[in-house]
Amino acid sequence: MSLKDLTRLPRRRALAALGSSLLLPSTLKAGAAERRFAPIREEDLLVGFGHTSPITDGGWSYAHNQGVEAMKRAYPAVKTLFVESVPYSADATRIFRQFVAEGAQMVISTSNYGDFIKDVADRAPNVAFMECDGHTVSNNLGWYYITHWYASYVIGIAAARLSKTGKLGYVASFPVPSVYASANAVLLGARSVNPNATMRVISINSWFDPQAATEAGAALVDSGCDFLCGIMDDPGYLRVAEKRGVWAAMWNTDMREFGPNAYVSSVTLDFADFYIQQVGARIRGEWGPEGRFLTLGKGVDRDRWGQNVPEAVQKEADAARDRMLAGWSPFQGPIYDSDGKLRVPPGHVMTDAEMYGWSWQVQGVSGLG
Repeated sequence: MSLKDLTRLPRRRALAALGSSLLLPSTLKAGAAERRFAPIREEDLLVGFGHTSPITDGGWSYAHNQGVEAMKRAYPAVKTLFVESVPYSADATRIFRQFVAEGAQMVISTSNYGDFIKDVADRAPNVAFMECDGHTVSNNLGWYYITHWYASYVIGIAAARLSKTGKLGYVASFPVPSVYASANAVLLGARSVNPNATMRVISINSWFDPQAATEAGAALVDSGCDFLCGIMDDPGYLRVAEKRGVWAAMWNTDMREFGPNAYVSSVTLDFADFYIQQVGARIRGEWGPEGRFLTLGKGVDRDRWGQNVPEAVQKEADAARDRMLAGWSPFQGPIYDSDGKLRVPPGHVMTDAEMYGWSWQVQGVSGLG
């Protein structure tokens, strides 16, 4: 079966497919990579990319593809191939195997495929593998992810100042750690200035379903939410916010064109420098498997503020951002979960690894888990 044939496979997303790829302390490793691949000429390198959605989605896969295009400009002789909408099933394994069969010396999945990619990596020890939102480091497989919770906290501060009701609405995909971390961070930021702020979550069981995201956004507004946010790959609920006269913050890219009056900001992603660095390291024989977080200001950040966000709100939120860039973390105990149980004791500062594996909703969040 060719890559062209595989792109015609139906796209399926199943939480069960994530299985053992959920965060396990024994497999989450970060640090210096062991160099174990020989140098390769730029013109001889073939890199395969597996995307979780269409690269024209305007969101997650689009952001990754922008990084790929930047890498190709930096290394114009490098050859690439890609498959969009890689399903979360055994079909993903076949796609990654096909990359190897076609001669790829480096394979990068732009989402978490767990054992589906690890099994292929184990059988292709001479190929370098990278998995976004992965959790395992092996002899030839590493992971990378963005610490989006800091930018989300900044946006949460603005949300609390802009909301008249203190009721925030969140359009979620699945109850997975990246979504918990995103929703929790927004509300914690909001509660830093309005302790009574709350967040209602609606999950649509997809990362890319514009109709479902639109319907969820409308339902949240109908329930009294006057600030919408989420983790979608499309601007569905931003259009709702524009039409209904409420505020909205987005994810992945600048989407203000779809709701210029409602747009507050976005958690924006930039993988360009990372992909350039990774491919360059592979060419020079310096690449090794490791876990890597792309941090605030270096791969993830808040977008430019929307045209209607008051300057005073911008300055207050950005003051927190400046403190984070200087080393301060707002994710400090005490933090309670939605059942009132103390989860983060006083004095403890949550690590990025802890937030990467967040699996409970903070006090004030409802509907996620």
